[in-house]
Amino acid sequence: MRNLLILLFFGLLVLPLKGQTLKRLSSDADRNTVRDTTNTRNSVRPPKQEKQERPPIELYKIISVANDTTIVDTSLTIKKLYKYNYLRKDNFELLPFSNEGQTYNTLVHDFSGEEVRPIFGARARHFNYMEVEDIYYYNVPTPLTELYYKSVFSQGQNLDAFFTMNKSERFNFSIAYKGLRSLGKYQHILTSTGNFRFAFNYQSKNGRYDLKAHYVAQDLLNQENGGLTDQALTNFASDDSQFSDRARLSVNFEDAESILDGQRFYINQRYDLIPQNDSVNNNRIQVGHILNYEDKFFEYRQTSPATDLFGESFVTSNLTDRTDLNDFNNRIFVEYSNNLLGTLNFQVNHTYYKYGYNSVLIQDEGRIPNLLQGNLIAAGASYKKFYKGFQLKGEAQANVAGDFSGFDFDAEASYQLKDKAFFSGGIHINSSAANYNHLLYQSSYENYNWYNAEDYKNVKTSSIDFDMKSSKWLNASASFVNITDYAYFALDTDGFVNSFQTGDNVSYLKIKVNKDVHFGKFGLDNTVAYQTVSSGGSYLNVPEVVTRNTVYYTDHWFKKSLFVQTGLRFNYFTKYAMNAYDPVLAEFYVQNEQQIGEFPLLDLFFNMKVRQTRIFFIAEHVNSLVSPSNYYSAPGYPYRDFTLRFGLVWNFFL
Repeated sequence: MRNLLILLFFGLLVLPLKGQTLKRLSSDADRNTVRDTTNTRNSVRPPKQEKQERPPIELYKIISVANDTTIVDTSLTIKKLYKYNYLRKDNFELLPFSNEGQTYNTLVHDFSGEEVRPIFGARARHFNYMEVEDIYYYNVPTPLTELYYKSVFSQGQNLDAFFTMNKSERFNFSIAYKGLRSLGKYQHILTSTGNFRFAFNYQSKNGRYDLKAHYVAQDLLNQENGGLTDQALTNFASDDSQFSDRARLSVNFEDAESILDGQRFYINQRYDLIPQNDSVNNNRIQVGHILNYEDKFFEYRQTSPATDLFGESFVTSNLTDRTDLNDFNNRIFVEYSNNLLGTLNFQVNHTYYKYGYNSVLIQDEGRIPNLLQGNLIAAGASYKKFYKGFQLKGEAQANVAGDFSGFDFDAEASYQLKDKAFFSGGIHINSSAANYNHLLYQSSYENYNWYNAEDYKNVKTSSIDFDMKSSKWLNASASFVNITDYAYFALDTDGFVNSFQTGDNVSYLKIKVNKDVHFGKFGLDNTVAYQTVSSGGSYLNVPEVVTRNTVYYTDHWFKKSLFVQTGLRFNYFTKYAMNAYDPVLAEFYVQNEQQIGEFPLLDLFFNMKVRQTRIFFIAEHVNSLVSPSNYYSAPGYPYRDFTLRFGLVWNFFL
């Protein structure tokens, strides 16, 4: 039903597309008709058709929710290769599972979250769940289309289709849909996902009112098989040719699937109280309102409960676990800016949340409620100022009423050193409740039921961060993080996954360096991350070194009508106790028994660019043809074998 509504909605939008007036650049200003003086009847000759040029690419603008503006980029660079994947972003810090659209194991961690209230669980399903900051807004002189296509792992396709246009100079809308279906090489790991996005932005004629809004509907479905059986893992590692067809390897079960489904309405609007042409010293006072309503659920379904893996179940068949969240947030703010004083913003937030299940669970150990429901009120302020070459920023917010306490503080200073480098550094302090599924969880599996909302303390995170970006020198970042009352999933004494919170400090250091070096038509792009956990290593496991090294060659062929990029990409990470995956929770949990890593991942690629079309041919994990089968994405889940994949990214400028 939802897909039908989407198609109808898209059809209604397409009908009036001809309403846009395209502004073309032309060297011929005279468009008058030309009379044929040799004809005594003085007939009118049709005007000569002039070749119309596309407006400059700088006019095709991409605007983030924070009003950072970039332009559409149709170049083919090594960075574009890194973003040519299902997530459409550089996944250096992630290790994908065997099938496209499955989850990812995290190799390099990021603790920069700024929430002051709990967030939804099932985090292993959220890698392709588009958040507010993942939606962009556009301003284009002519309609723009982008098509992304990439082949998958048997019986399916991955397509991301995007269209945007300006109905007028001040009103733009965009519509997009990313769909994936991939059967996969192993038994029962089909993925079927869809991300629909519709966004628009508007600015009034006098420029005093600005509006950004979007609607997103997402459904991410994955079949679950629990990983390979112990015997199948032995067969996989044996390199026996009869198991080169991975569908012959047995899995733990073939009757389960999980789905993360959600929709979001978002409105961000602001109004200038002082007309800019009447302001003195560029004084500016804006009032604004942000509405964010999100309704999502995660559901795990299984025909016959796998009691040998997950313990006893309350049901004997047709197990269905569903967790719902309704989150309705309104923010109002007042912002004052002045050339001398900078920009000061005051805000107040109200959030209504309803998380939980349909029924209360009564056990011998106690009563597990079905809902976490209530209201939160938070207040905050932010400040930014450009002073003697430095950009100073500060932001703070705290919950002042409601059942969850929490606060967030962020301070940053940055400096642009001419055209050589950009430096930034800051501190970040956050205190917030653990994710909802740590506080309350219910399942038909008896061991997956807990209520910790009254016992768990806030997770407190503090970090010191440094970042340098320089095409001339190198890109480098460093972050030292300290976490107290860290919440995590791990196996309990009975061998089943449960939620835990430690009172020990977790201290984490991350250093990441990147440099792209060119030697004529050859290039060498290196990215290396170093990590260490000085305390709390039994709660947070990371590989000490993660590296990606790419050697490539670029050139123009056929009188510069074809741009070619070809080379070799090498990924590697050191061995460590990699997190295991739990399909019931859709979460990764800490395990300290099995060490995984130290296997190279070698890809060969040959990419081309013809006009605005980038074409990709990638031979993934070619060394698996001769190397031993010791590569895994998580305990029990092998990584991808060798496969040849191809596709394109194609931009249309009408």
